[in-house]
Amino acid sequence: MCGIYIHIPFCRSRCVYCDFYSVTQSGQWMEAYVDALCREMRCRRDEAGCRTINTLYIGGGTPSQLPPALMCRLMAEVNRLFALAEDAEVTVEANPDDVTPAWLDAILATPVNRISMGVQTFHDPLLRLLRRRHTGLQAQDAVTRCREAGLHNISVDLIFGLPGQTLDMWRSDVEQVLQCQVPHLSAYALQYEAGTRLWSLREQGLVEEASESLSVEMFTVLTQMARQAGMEHYEISNYAMPGMRSRHNSSYWTQVPYLGFGPGAHSYDGDRMRRWNEHGLRAYVEAIGDVPHGKEYLTQEQKYNETVMTRLRTCEGLPLDILSSDERNHCLRAAQAYLRTGNLVHRGQSLCLSERAFFISDTIICDLMQ
Repeated sequence: MCGIYIHIPFCRSRCVYCDFYSVTQSGQWMEAYVDALCREMRCRRDEAGCRTINTLYIGGGTPSQLPPALMCRLMAEVNRLFALAEDAEVTVEANPDDVTPAWLDAILATPVNRISMGVQTFHDPLLRLLRRRHTGLQAQDAVTRCREAGLHNISVDLIFGLPGQTLDMWRSDVEQVLQCQVPHLSAYALQYEAGTRLWSLREQGLVEEASESLSVEMFTVLTQMARQAGMEHYEISNYAMPGMRSRHNSSYWTQVPYLGFGPGAHSYDGDRMRRWNEHGLRAYVEAIGDVPHGKEYLTQEQKYNETVMTRLRTCEGLPLDILSSDERNHCLRAAQAYLRTGNLVHRGQSLCLSERAFFISDTIICDLMQ
């Protein structure tokens, strides 16, 4: 099996927290950009070998900003070039205000069968602070519209720890998602990334970062509410109804190979080679042959560290039998203190984070690395 990620960098406006590669002056570039994506896919199709494409994820940026005709053309080229599995999970990210009846009609004409919707919060003052384009009501309407169109595999993204966000406001956001009866929820603690508008606002004293204790409380409330609604907490930031996990994101945590197309997109061969396309829309569109990119080949130590980092994020944890004897011995020695405190536990042949340790997972993972 193999996955494909396609990056659509176009945004109508940039959110204050976002550090993904995106451009806002984009209208005149869209057709040329899809041409370039198709060229890159043709150039690199052999990298997939004879593997079946099990998941396809179109992210951004804001993929729902791409005109329907161009989205259909892009999907047709993927179908032509790659062996897309009959039951492939095909996801497209969408902003709620882009989910119009016309957009949904176009999407239904493609293999897309899953929508990942960036809601972040249902509280309009917070949405304005984040420079999101939609309102809370538009987000609810967009979910309803998808369901009425027959697209039931919907994931909603939320962010907690927003400036000025109270525990009651957060509880209300989670409740809204659960009332929408979506089968998947991703929830992330707000990150202040250098170079973003949010970073500058904090540096100027215009916003205040949420306390760690409040963020922990929000995370705890989220997990309790999601579990009560029947969701499994299958990865640190992800919750799903039984059988509705994100197959594409799960492939990142279990070292499944994937190809990334578009500026800023990453690829992995499932073993040692990682590749990343350089940022820059013009250079990407004007490239002749392969696009500007970098590569690295992981050492055994780097591969071990990545395995620890990704596997411990999941509820299944780190299977000790996939490690070499020396790696397993190192890992178990480093894990002893956390096993004694109950922050790590054994489940069968795997080493897992206990749920109370999720919020300190970075520290634990770093200590287990070589």
